[in-house]
Amino acid sequence: MLNDKFYKVSEVFNLEEGKAVKLRGWINNIRVQGGLTFIDLRDSTGIIQVTLKKSNLNEKLYEEITNKARRESSLIIEGTVKNDPRAPGGKEILCNKVEIISYSEVYPIRKGLSISKLLDLRHLYFRRPRFQAILKIRNTVIDAAREWFKQNGFFEIHCPTFITAAVEGGATLFEVDYFGKKAYLTQSSQFYLEAAIFGFEKVFTIQPSFRAEKSRTRKHLTEFWHIEAEMAFASHEDIINVEEELVYYIVSKVIDERKRELEILNRSIDKPKRPFLRISYLDAIKLLNEKGIPITFGEDITTEAEKTLAKIIDRPAFIMYFPKTTRAFYHMPHPEDNRLTLSSDLYVPNEGEITTGGQRIHDLNLLIERIKENNLNPSDYEWYLDLRRYGSVPHAGFGLGVERLVKWITGVSHIRETIPFPRTPVRVYP
Repeated sequence: MLNDKFYKVSEVFNLEEGKAVKLRGWINNIRVQGGLTFIDLRDSTGIIQVTLKKSNLNEKLYEEITNKARRESSLIIEGTVKNDPRAPGGKEILCNKVEIISYSEVYPIRKGLSISKLLDLRHLYFRRPRFQAILKIRNTVIDAAREWFKQNGFFEIHCPTFITAAVEGGATLFEVDYFGKKAYLTQSSQFYLEAAIFGFEKVFTIQPSFRAEKSRTRKHLTEFWHIEAEMAFASHEDIINVEEELVYYIVSKVIDERKRELEILNRSIDKPKRPFLRISYLDAIKLLNEKGIPITFGEDITTEAEKTLAKIIDRPAFIMYFPKTTRAFYHMPHPEDNRLTLSSDLYVPNEGEITTGGQRIHDLNLLIERIKENNLNPSDYEWYLDLRRYGSVPHAGFGLGVERLVKWITGVSHIRETIPFPRTPVRVYP
């Protein structure tokens, strides 16, 4: 059976009427009308109507199917293609042979279930065409990112999940017992990518990061997938240009290759306008104050303020030069204003921040000074400091949240819709 020639549902729509076909999949819906049974057969590529006539099949088998087959029963069908404008997609299959692989119990996902119950049943979500559309778009996002990096001379590096020191601040670390020693789940692969630039110059990774944030917003997860990159001999301006090129390439790829999935989601999105906007932090808080949102210099941009900025912009926009008080110790101070850093967040319309990046401090003494200013112990970062002792160079990098990018592209309302098994402060099952 496994080596037989099976057509995929999507292929059938391109076949001529009368073509003999063999398919396998699951019942998405089943309807019995007199001596006819209509099955909506689903596989990984789509759904097609299959018509079973009692007169064409073994009577005992037909009765068994109509009495026992439910949604999600798996089966193999053989038949011929028929044009029918009343059928979804304009084609159906007239069945002449059926083999039941496995009958299904009553499918538990139905209308009216609470969000909590639906999340308990997340392992069954992969059967839903809408969820498949989101994950196919997600797959294209990751493929496109990797493709762009490879085309532009970046080398892929795999970094550890267990770490010994914070990258984004100790308050959001997940602590674990590592054979009697204290370790943490990684917040970011940045430090390890910085080490790799001294051998490969331009590097990237795509892997999970973890943040022990008790944020219950529509754009936060405790475990998320991170596209991160670092470049040797690079400035803040260089890394902004990389981010713009990468995001434009990814979105364009999805629009070109995932039209059907965007239609399923009823999502209309255009390729981003270029160049992306550039707004200084100082101009951003001035603009927010004019909109009635009180933010003073030195404060980070709040969730409310982020939403306001996202509604104003008509294209992706870099919010640049954040104060030291809002950034981690490794960000390079701004040469013209020591209160600021050469850092930026990329905001997208109606969504908000999807990337954070900037130029890293490459001077050993300045980096030690900034570690101490943040009340951290330089000895905890000894190997990271070594990178500045042996041929240090100016360098820059960024991190892009996969789920946030997918949320913007797909237009879904909550970030948990963009990942197969979401992890939040209240969700670690299934």
